Amino acid sequence: MLKPLFLSANSGAMLSLVIVVALIIVALLVLAANVKVVQQSKAVVIERLGAFHAVWGVGLHFKIPFIERVAKVVSLKEQVVDFEPQPVITKDNVTMQIDTVIYLQVTDPKLYTYGVERPMSAIENLTATTLRNIIGDLELDQSLTSRDHINTQMRAILDEATDPWGIKVNRVELKNIMPPRDIQESMEKQMRAERERREAILQAEGQKQSQILVAEGEKQSAILRADAAKQAKIMEAEAEKAARIMAAEAEAEAIAKVQQATADAIRLINEANPSDGVIKIKALEAFQAAADGKATKIIVPSELQGLAGLCASAKSVFDTEDPKAGN
Repeated sequence: MLKPLFLSANSGAMLSLVIVVALIIVALLVLAANVKVVQQSKAVVIERLGAFHAVWGVGLHFKIPFIERVAKVVSLKEQVVDFEPQPVITKDNVTMQIDTVIYLQVTDPKLYTYGVERPMSAIENLTATTLRNIIGDLELDQSLTSRDHINTQMRAILDEATDPWGIKVNRVELKNIMPPRDIQESMEKQMRAERERREAILQAEGQKQSQILVAEGEKQSAILRADAAKQAKIMEAEAEKAARIMAAEAEAEAIAKVQQATADAIRLINEANPSDGVIKIKALEAFQAAADGKATKIIVPSELQGLAGLCASAKSVFDTEDPKAGN
């Protein structure tokens, strides 16, 4: 009897231990499942018993098991939504396809969760409606050339309409505008003609500028030649002037030297104090030099006649003394 009782007691203890371990494991699993770490640029919307309770930001959070639940995980980053091309009709009844890109960001996770069902689909439909309204007031040419105006209008309308949904529209871009095929061909022909016209204008302007440059070059060349001739004449005149000045200075210097020599000769004569005979002899030499010239008539002063007699007497005396000097 004791052995069965012992086995029964051991079995009960083992069962209790298993139950306790199972409960601990379940508790740990429930605890792990209800611990939530919210990452950067994320927000978590929490409901308690089916009603909105809180928005969890970045960090560690604990959810009450079976009472609270995660309603939505919202990304707070800016999102780029590229919608399919939408058919629109312009004011002049031209149907074309427009591809739109929207840059948006969730600013209120609660409104984004409870404001509208399927927010992106709602924004797409709102974008198509707004685009049709704006393009419907514009003609084709205006639609093709007023992208910035259309983008600004759409951004303002969409941003205001999406405020109750907790969404902010930062920018709207018309990525592509596709008119009908026949209009595209007409536009291509028009653009080709415009390019050819501009090319012809540029060629004409180029030829005009080339002619202007050639004329300007010839003008500058003529001016340079005239300046060169002018400078040559000025230099020639300056050279002639310098030559004359140098000749005049040389002549003046020669005259000054002659006068200086004459003055020096007179000074030497005065210093030597010559006799009347020497002076008369010098006068006779000067007279002889004059007589050797081309003059046809010579007037002999009376002083030179006396001097001639004196010279004759002196010659006879010298002739008489020569024989003695020979001996």
